[in-house]
Amino acid sequence: MTETPAPSRPEPPYAGDEYPTLVGFLEWQRATFRMKCSGLSPEQLLQRASPPSTMCLLGLLRHLSEVEMGWFRSRFADEEVRVLYGDDDADFNVTEADEESVSVAWALYEEQVERAREIVAGAALDDLTIGTTRSGDRPSLRWILVHMIEEYARHNGHADLLREAIDGVVGE
Repeated sequence: MTETPAPSRPEPPYAGDEYPTLVGFLEWQRATFRMKCSGLSPEQLLQRASPPSTMCLLGLLRHLSEVEMGWFRSRFADEEVRVLYGDDDADFNVTEADEESVSVAWALYEEQVERAREIVAGAALDDLTIGTTRSGDRPSLRWILVHMIEEYARHNGHADLLREAIDGVVGE
């Protein structure tokens, strides 16, 4: 069975400034996602909860890798990045997995998260993206952090339902 990164969830500060609170909640959401995926086989990571939906935990992992890369590296830091999964192997449409492909997916995810952490650590909340959104806007780092917390929270809800369908594990 592929070893998922060890889940640990540091609590966000209960009484802190805006920056550590936002970063703390994003880290908590990231850790929650890792926890939802821990201890599962490649086959379990591919299991769908509600056909005809193609959503599965491995697809969510791949999607979150692309979201981390897209917001922090591509839009905010304007880094040149490569598409991780592309149209032929879209993140939510993954249909095959083995130990190696799951390990690669986790490594890509952790690489994107670590680079995002580096970018955030060197920036201020009011800093604007260098790249623009499809609408031509330049969101602030504050907006991106709030958006990423929302993105993870939504997908952690999906992950909770998927995990319950896989092996009955629910909640935190």
